[in-house]
Amino acid sequence: MVDLAARPAATTGAGLRGGEAPAVPLPADQPEPHAMTGLSSDLSSDLSSDPAGEVIEPGRMLALADFSPPSLSPGERLVRLAYGLGLRGSLMGAFRKPSKRRLLATVANPLPGDRVAGTALRAGHFLLHGVKLPIAQAELAGVARMAPPLERYVHGFTWLADLEAAGSRDQGAPLAERILAAWLEANPEPPARAAKAGSWTVSLTGTRLLSWLVHAPLILSGGLRTRMLGMIDGHARWLDRNVGRGEDLLAQLAGWCALVATGLLLPDGKGRRLHAEAGLIRCLGELIGDDGGTLARSPLAQMEAIALLVRLSACYRALRGDPPQAVQGTLGLLVPPLLALTHGDGSLGSWQGGWAVAADEVARLVEASGVRTRPLRDVRQWGYQRAVAQKTILQFDAAPPPMARHARTGCASTLAFELSHAGQRIVVNCGGAAAAGGLIPARLEQGLRATAAHSTLVLDDANSTAVLINGKIGSGVGEVEVDRRTLLGERNSGATRIEASHDGYVARYGLVHRRILILRDDGTELRGEDLLVPTRGKGAKGKVAFAIRFHLGPGIEVGQSPDGQGVGLALPDGSYWQFRVGGGEVAVEESLWADGNARPVAIQQIVVQGLVSRGGGNFAWLLKRMG
Repeated sequence: MVDLAARPAATTGAGLRGGEAPAVPLPADQPEPHAMTGLSSDLSSDLSSDPAGEVIEPGRMLALADFSPPSLSPGERLVRLAYGLGLRGSLMGAFRKPSKRRLLATVANPLPGDRVAGTALRAGHFLLHGVKLPIAQAELAGVARMAPPLERYVHGFTWLADLEAAGSRDQGAPLAERILAAWLEANPEPPARAAKAGSWTVSLTGTRLLSWLVHAPLILSGGLRTRMLGMIDGHARWLDRNVGRGEDLLAQLAGWCALVATGLLLPDGKGRRLHAEAGLIRCLGELIGDDGGTLARSPLAQMEAIALLVRLSACYRALRGDPPQAVQGTLGLLVPPLLALTHGDGSLGSWQGGWAVAADEVARLVEASGVRTRPLRDVRQWGYQRAVAQKTILQFDAAPPPMARHARTGCASTLAFELSHAGQRIVVNCGGAAAAGGLIPARLEQGLRATAAHSTLVLDDANSTAVLINGKIGSGVGEVEVDRRTLLGERNSGATRIEASHDGYVARYGLVHRRILILRDDGTELRGEDLLVPTRGKGAKGKVAFAIRFHLGPGIEVGQSPDGQGVGLALPDGSYWQFRVGGGEVAVEESLWADGNARPVAIQQIVVQGLVSRGGGNFAWLLKRMG
């Protein structure tokens, strides 16, 4: 068993410890998968003999970025202060006649929509994640709530991009105006205060207003023009009062982006723009960690933040201006962590409620951002480790779940991993909790956020962090220790070794879960060991059930070995991999995976299970490509 306490570790802030040591010698080659006798003791012995190296301080976990608003003249500072104090109409229009309501520029949409979904709209129904909702049956008043994904799609008016992608403006505008007229009839006036759910949250109101501004030609070319300009102004005034009451920081970001865009595109908007730019940049500083990861630790949240800033930047360009440097710099921070969660085919891993978002959708977003960069390998503040070995990519969650106030679909996924080879997913997480209510039944939402829905160890079928309702999470993992090293072997061979541990099961069972992953540089072998280390001494009595789950990628054919200690994996690309374990019972069970369109796909999972003493235990395993 590895004694982590004997190694130096750099404290990187509340909830995370870690360091990266220089290269150390790689242990001798291990037996082939069919000769696994004594693997557990061999692997532990090899790892414990690694010499300790100097640990490099990687920086404080989720430290807030330090942004400053753009420099202003004394007069502009006065205008911004006055607007923030509520002296808006009286001060800004005291010395001149208010300008006529109109838009000062037409925005070029930077993010093309889904043509298939747009075609479905023209055929009479909303289409999202495979679910069809007839337009006539959509609950536009928000009294009877739709499933959350459809609610965001319909009330956020993000479908305007899809409609625009499916035909010309002349073809799409009449339909957009009919839907908009029905929505205005159902929502004649905004409520006094922001809601926590439904169509009048800060998140949906900000997203809706920004969609209206970016796709204005679709909704302002007909008889609703005057009314819509008034509604745009009304939305902006509502956000002026309520943006600070957003459900979370990402919701506030949507509100601030919409306010800045309104200040840019409506006449007499300078005061609103100056005030909102300061709020936007302050919000970005609170939302983004040092390495560019959002505090939600979610790739979906990362994509939403990028999309909001991309659309806002398009509003600046419509007026032949440049966004503040902090906005451009934030886009440069946000993209590399998102790319760290891509597999070889360019699609995303399934983390924190997300699904395997398709490669073309990720590529369009990155291209629109204008950022040209490579994925981050060691995203310590955001918490995801990435190792690349030839055509093999490993993603490893080595951090606590997001804090409750930042989580939207928080998952108990600490120490889970995903593995792919040549774009083929081998080990995955189920994903899809954020899409529950579509083709994925809403009743599965909490189960998809559970530890058992991720490829990691579970004790007594209990979550390592409590999974609560409404996407929130409770107590559990509070601290994760991380150690990443490069191992050197003979003939220029090598490997990446990542070791991490969490305390999520300490309070209930007195056991720390420690996981060690070693990925060879040729990408043909992943060796792992899951250890349960007692915190109350080795004299603890009793046993507890454990299960180590490996959810397998789609299309993989599985066959168990005669000795019951291994599983053969035939991948769709024709390659063959073998899984072997040094102890425990090996079973193959059914599972579920959310594909690139957030649709459920039946898959299988390998489960290593049994009973372990409260005095601790260790379980070694090996996943190797054959031939």
